[in-house]
Amino acid sequence: MSARRDRLRRRRQRGGASKPAFLVLGVLFTLLALGGLGAVAWVVGVAQSAPDLRELKPQDPGTTSVVYASDGTRLGFIESSVLRRPIKAREIPDNMKNATIAIEDRRFYDHTGVDFEGVVRAGVKNITSGKTVEGGSTLTMQLVRALYRDKERTFERKIREAKLAEELENAHPGKEGKEWILTKYINSVPYGTEGGVTAVGVQAAARTYFDKPAGKLKLHEAALLAGLPQAPSAYSPFRSPEKALARRNDVLDSMAEQGMIKPETAERTKAMELGVKPSKYYTERREGFFFDYVKQELIDRYGVEKVRQGGLSIKTTIDLKLQQAARKAIAGRLNFADAPSSAIVSIDPRNGYIRAMATSAQYTDRKFNLAAQGKRQPGSTFKIMVLMAAVAKGIDPKSTSYTSKPLKLNDPIYGPIEVKTYSNSYIGGANLVKATLSSDNSIYMQLDLDVGPENVTQAARDMGIKSKLNSFPAEGLGGLEYGVSPLEMANAYATLASGGWRNKPKAITKVTFPDGEVDDLSKPRRHKAFTDGEVYEITKILEANITGGTGTKANIGCPAGGKTGTTDNHRDAWFVGYTPRLATSTWVGYPDRQIEMTSTYFGGPVAGGTFPAEIWGDYMRVAKRDFCGDFPQPKTPFAGSSFSGKYQKQGGTGDDKYDTRDGTADAQDFETGAGTGTGTDNGGAGFNDDAYETPPQPAPQTEEPPATPTPAPDPAPTGGAGE
Repeated sequence: MSARRDRLRRRRQRGGASKPAFLVLGVLFTLLALGGLGAVAWVVGVAQSAPDLRELKPQDPGTTSVVYASDGTRLGFIESSVLRRPIKAREIPDNMKNATIAIEDRRFYDHTGVDFEGVVRAGVKNITSGKTVEGGSTLTMQLVRALYRDKERTFERKIREAKLAEELENAHPGKEGKEWILTKYINSVPYGTEGGVTAVGVQAAARTYFDKPAGKLKLHEAALLAGLPQAPSAYSPFRSPEKALARRNDVLDSMAEQGMIKPETAERTKAMELGVKPSKYYTERREGFFFDYVKQELIDRYGVEKVRQGGLSIKTTIDLKLQQAARKAIAGRLNFADAPSSAIVSIDPRNGYIRAMATSAQYTDRKFNLAAQGKRQPGSTFKIMVLMAAVAKGIDPKSTSYTSKPLKLNDPIYGPIEVKTYSNSYIGGANLVKATLSSDNSIYMQLDLDVGPENVTQAARDMGIKSKLNSFPAEGLGGLEYGVSPLEMANAYATLASGGWRNKPKAITKVTFPDGEVDDLSKPRRHKAFTDGEVYEITKILEANITGGTGTKANIGCPAGGKTGTTDNHRDAWFVGYTPRLATSTWVGYPDRQIEMTSTYFGGPVAGGTFPAEIWGDYMRVAKRDFCGDFPQPKTPFAGSSFSGKYQKQGGTGDDKYDTRDGTADAQDFETGAGTGTGTDNGGAGFNDDAYETPPQPAPQTEEPPATPTPAPDPAPTGGAGE
């Protein structure tokens, strides 16, 4: 602090305690002005009508909410009508404090909340000039106005402000009290509205006008900001630079007049330009799509009003290194002109944390989140829901066989069904393991009908699929009414990786409110949907699919399971897979156009085993980090048996009559087959959408996760669970 401030404080201390009658001089001045003794009673009465300071609750002007990644990196601020980030006294430059006192309240360290000399001086100036050129309000009175928001603009309000200002100074006495009041003032007054957003407090103002933190403000910048609170709109450096310059120079002259700076310093600084720099600090964000996803999660949980009021500090699950690796993997494969789009979502199966949510789209070009909002046909990745339903019923994939052949059925429930493969090639008699590795549509349609489409729907729900399902046979081959998102598919396969625990995808781990209250959201919300033996049975098949089936291009050299998916005419292509610590879905396609990715332009037909599997492999080699562990052995081993169903009996004898291949298979041969499930309501009266719809799964029961502790953040490949 300056020597001048110390002298002023000592002078104030020598004056003794605060005057008990805070408006004595004010009353006398009022008497002279009004010319009547009756004014005394009026002033005293108005002062007494003011509430006690202890009974009032200061109105929080709000704090801009900020969102952080899992490692503490700031992702951005949630937009609000008010920008405010309060800072501590030591972070405010002395030049900013001095400039504020010089222009707003030069006797700040002398008075006890009301500056009677200032009132007289302001009155004389206003009378001699014929207009209001100076106010009599002290910083403390202005702070009272900012904290308690009295919109009344009358003389009575001034009296009540004066009473409350003295009470505020009494509540914060001495050197520390003055520092508290000055810091509170500089953090609470508005410095102007730009673009419909008001900068409240010096930190927001420094960012708004100079694109820097308040701690780095130079003298000419501090002087400009200090002059704004009196009339922020009139002195706006963006809209009225001439007035802003004149006001800044008035502040510098006042600082020199009061000995805060040397006259030559003032003159040299007055010659400088305003130096304003429009800032995007509060509007720029990292990971815009994920940021919007988090904001919607907050609104759903707390309501839009609470979120927009601000003051929230939000910690999320996103891993920025995985985000970078995901985009790099996409760009490395889809690096040609007019390439299709792609989306990647990764979920930690141990807790449901969303670790990556990346797309090839630019947030500036589109706000639609392909990873979380894009609903696309999943192709053969949805066959795993059929297999899961079968295994959950105790059907042994190794000992249960069907015959792959062209299907032309007239099911008594679902009506005409016709299925064939893209290349009209069939593997003949095969068990469910081989059918999965070949991604055979014919066998899977028969299995779906035997297991029951309604049970396939239930298995999909148990795995975590939330999108609309109608329990039609075609859904087992990926023919959904509206499709599913990459987020849903990643979470569904994470249920397999977690030993049968279905997690609710989680993007937020902690929310801290302005009052310091913390909402800890880190604990997983999970439900035991399948036994670890059941999902392990499927995992073994999907591991084999990567090492020798349709997903070989996704091989990362470590234990992993996955499934390819391709829709009719190659309009959507998928690879969804997982390691013990990370489940990832990859989608490739054109979100706005139904383009068939079949020409030589793409290097051949785009199936799940091409770009998606390659992108998945490139990404997961990085995402797995140094972990290359195996899937744990199940505590409850699967004990299945061979199955004999209506459609299995029609051709599951192992007869290879339809086997036209050499036993090898690739994605395009089998998984893009035209699988249709059309039907009538048994009377030929037309198709009824509601006839086969299954109600949504009820809310999961509250069930605690296993007692096994979640691994620590390091060296876990996804940054750790933290549960």
